[in-house]
Amino acid sequence: MRQVVSSWPETFKNPLTQKGRGQIKNAAKKLKSKHIDLVFASDLLRTKQTAQIAGKALKISPKFDKRLREVGFGRVNGMSTEELLYLSFEKDRLKNSFKKSETYESVLRRVWDFVKKIDKKYKGKNILIVSHQCPLWILENHVKGFSLVEGLKRNPEEKRIGKGEIRELN
Repeated sequence: MRQVVSSWPETFKNPLTQKGRGQIKNAAKKLKSKHIDLVFASDLLRTKQTAQIAGKALKISPKFDKRLREVGFGRVNGMSTEELLYLSFEKDRLKNSFKKSETYESVLRRVWDFVKKIDKKYKGKNILIVSHQCPLWILENHVKGFSLVEGLKRNPEEKRIGKGEIRELN
């Protein structure tokens, strides 16, 4: 099966698999003990489905926000992952747009804007954020006080948040 880079605009349907649904149901069981007050998610198909499964288990209706979307891949959207790796895509993404893609700095600005606004509005609430690997590892590093460059060094791909994984940020 050919793996492709997929972001927005969504150019094909890419729903959760049965395995993915199972991972989310298992994660949702763990979340019940966390006393979640609100669920926010990216408005892309897979994260919407993920948030709906988690929300149903938690008895919370998710809210969707485009600031939680995956990084915009520009002209790379739809390209195979092998082609992308060959182009050394990630190292160029910090401050530079690559084939009209979104920079990591831009991703940080939009995700951090979202966090600041919900933190102010929902002070003291326990919030579940359902998003994508790139925005989540950028957010996690920012919360821990690491720059984007430090985050890349500290968190190679295999250490970043995985599908169906839960991580707490305080």
